[in-house]
Amino acid sequence: MQMENFAPMMFGGLVLIMLIGFPVAFSLSALGMASGLFAIQMGWFPAVFMENLPINIFGILSNDLLLAIPFFTFMGAVLEKCGLAEDMLDSMGQLFGTVKGGLGYSVIIVGFILGAITGTVAGQVIAMALISLPVMIRYGYNMRYATGVLAASGTITQLVPPSLVLIVMADQLGRSVGDMYRGAWGPSILQVLIFAGYTFLLGVFKPDHIPGIPKTARTLSGAKLWAKCLRGIIPSAVLIFAVLGSMGGLPGIDTAIATPTEAGAMGVVGALLLAALHRRLTLPLIWESMVSTMRLTAMVVFILIGARVFSMVFQGVDGAKWVEHMLTGLPGGQIGFLIAVNVFIFFLAFFLDFFEIAFIILPMLGPVAAKLGIDLVWFGVLLCVNMQTSFMHPPFGFALFYLRGIADTLFKEKRIEKPIQSNDIYMGAIPWVLMQLILVAIVIFVPQTVTVFLPKEEKIDTEKIQIEVPVDDLQKSDSAGENPFGDAPAADAPADAASAPTSEPAKP
Repeated sequence: MQMENFAPMMFGGLVLIMLIGFPVAFSLSALGMASGLFAIQMGWFPAVFMENLPINIFGILSNDLLLAIPFFTFMGAVLEKCGLAEDMLDSMGQLFGTVKGGLGYSVIIVGFILGAITGTVAGQVIAMALISLPVMIRYGYNMRYATGVLAASGTITQLVPPSLVLIVMADQLGRSVGDMYRGAWGPSILQVLIFAGYTFLLGVFKPDHIPGIPKTARTLSGAKLWAKCLRGIIPSAVLIFAVLGSMGGLPGIDTAIATPTEAGAMGVVGALLLAALHRRLTLPLIWESMVSTMRLTAMVVFILIGARVFSMVFQGVDGAKWVEHMLTGLPGGQIGFLIAVNVFIFFLAFFLDFFEIAFIILPMLGPVAAKLGIDLVWFGVLLCVNMQTSFMHPPFGFALFYLRGIADTLFKEKRIEKPIQSNDIYMGAIPWVLMQLILVAIVIFVPQTVTVFLPKEEKIDTEKIQIEVPVDDLQKSDSAGENPFGDAPAADAPADAASAPTSEPAKP
């Protein structure tokens, strides 16, 4: 067997073990170690090559940027459990509920706001479904729309800063987290507008699917209703500005005064203050938040270690060159590469979590994108938009699994009259997946949706650079008979001084 044929076999083995369903972190480690031993036996690289593995792993674990992940996870867990979602959904539902699709608008807006302060899909989908799904069913909302909007609004979290996947992508692509966050704001806002536009059109053409609730269903109105809305929005906006603004992650703010880790620590303090403001800061809440943070952080670390074992051996057998030759040879240049990669990521997301895609696939694609002249911040945000769909794919999307569980719980608790069919959940997700794919196409063909909020690079034309020597210095050197440039004789020096015999030829 030739070494150039082994890289495709490793990649095929990677896809196969993922389809089996065994935990990805351990599968990657086992495949990488087995492939490394086989490569040593074949003489493709020496045994000492594998001695770099512990150094590589310790290098990963000492990466300060990854410390931001537990901070932002803990912040999201605290906000998820402190009742902020319940308060905002209740107030927004009463504010918009009387218009057609009002409950849908409120779910989309609250999903966007919660995504900007929590960063967790599971808690967001569960919290919004527990509160809004019974209300939507009670007032006659179409079941497929109700389940679809709840799942899709929860997945916005993966795109809206401070998304954890954007932190991972910034690390893998070697770009600033602040730049990645600024680039994600355009597609995030556009996603919300697309969802709201679909709701509006549905209200126009099929008003019976999303009816307005009667004003008599309101428990608050007037100034009290607005006060309750603002009580949830204003503290959240302050927290968003403090956390993202301090690390340069907001549009218009190009200077960072804190690292992502420091901003995450500040977010934790803000989340605890918000929980105290809602009078729900308790020891059980803190303990549950710590446990969920520990689980997610441990999962990320083990996936990262497994990915490093696999990628080190994969590169040792020239796998990076194989990927590069395969992708750079695609027809269509940059556009062809982007379309092929996004189709690949879309289908891969049926089986893999976004962390797994970011750690395993992105290191293979990043160098190829850079060689094709693609801006890596734009490329990272584009893939993040695509990876949103991993939560919405019927029948494997995690958001759909969460909804399935919540629907069963609501029926058992008799908060809804009849069970929700799995077919309604899966079919309801399809329009929202298509809208997410529309956003992928928009970002590919209109890159300004990402770059509009990024700082402009200053391009220096080296042909127009002029170095001017101050006139006073020239006059002083002339009067002293010295050469201001050090080597050639001064212009007014005697001719015989320049032609005097020396051990070396006279300089022109």
